[in-house]
Amino acid sequence: MEHKIKIKAIENLTHDVKRFQCEKPAGYEFHPGQATEVSINKKGWEDERRPFTFTALKDAPDLEFTIKIYSDHPGVTNELNSLIPGDELIVRDVWGAIEYKGPGYFIAGGAGITPFIAILRQLKKENRVDGNKLFFSNKTHRDIILKDELVSILGGNAVFTVTDEPSKDYHNGFINEKFLQDNIDDFSKHFYLCGPPKMVEIMEQLLTKLGAAPEAVVFEK
Repeated sequence: MEHKIKIKAIENLTHDVKRFQCEKPAGYEFHPGQATEVSINKKGWEDERRPFTFTALKDAPDLEFTIKIYSDHPGVTNELNSLIPGDELIVRDVWGAIEYKGPGYFIAGGAGITPFIAILRQLKKENRVDGNKLFFSNKTHRDIILKDELVSILGGNAVFTVTDEPSKDYHNGFINEKFLQDNIDDFSKHFYLCGPPKMVEIMEQLLTKLGAAPEAVVFEK
């Protein structure tokens, strides 16, 4: 089923990431980590669907999407970048395999943090953050989405890495086998993965190699 929803507010979160606060259709439900296909209610764009994750709490009065804008080509996110409050999006049925199953490690690359934003916000609201840790990899410090909020939720259990610049504030380099061995204390916990497909594939293989149970590794298949 399709729902046309008005954009209520737009906010810049980083140099290329925006938060879109939108109307929520009556009876529309999702669990943290899920997504929907979104398109723009504008001539020529109605059928250009892209998957975006909900980042608001499940019982919030509005829907929220946190979207990375790719302005180097004339695609959907570049068109989203031109929208203003009052413009409309089209959302559809809810889907997604990423769901919180218990304390563990969240491993995100870039915009792959989005399903974890809703999960971590929900855990904070329910006072269930303890036992969780986040490893969040980005190219540069400018790319880190909602760093202050993630630190406010997780404290020292929010660990940031940057791959394309030297930094005294963050771990330098990719999340690789050595990083996992050095930073994970318990491979029997749950692991939540989201990021570029190649990164997710490598993380799944490494975690299984290091002792994680395949059924404890949660990602969008």
